[in-house]
Amino acid sequence: MKREETLIAKNKRAFHEYEVLERFEAGIELKGTEVRSLRDNNCQLTDAFIMIRNGEAWLNNLHIAPFSHGNINNVDPDRRRKLLLHKKEIRQLGEAVKEKGMAVIPLKMYFAKNALVKVEIAVARGKKLYDKRASMAERDTRRDIERALKERSR
Repeated sequence: MKREETLIAKNKRAFHEYEVLERFEAGIELKGTEVRSLRDNNCQLTDAFIMIRNGEAWLNNLHIAPFSHGNINNVDPDRRRKLLLHKKEIRQLGEAVKEKGMAVIPLKMYFAKNALVKVEIAVARGKKLYDKRASMAERDTRRDIERALKERSR
């Protein structure tokens, strides 16, 4: 039986707030019933960010709700979680963050084909207000063009 990637959570706000430059795939260190809670899609990536400290990557502000059928051993839902990356990738992320206006953010969280939880992270540059307006205008024009082409083909 083949498995497919199953999306757990997507950070839609990241694409509005940031310009994505480079993407990475990272594993995540989870404890106890967190994976079972993720299977129920109880995850929120909205305010999450990644910090590089002492050669390790940490995912902060990721909220994984406690498992509903869990017990006293449920962990703190807002704790810091370690990301599993190669040293070379961590070094590359650390260098990118040193530039002004750059950040490392999570884009989406999903179950990979081998049932492991993965996080897609990105090096991104914060958008200014005028950049946000330009991207919204571009999206609107693209939508209008597609709508006109669809109506024309009827």
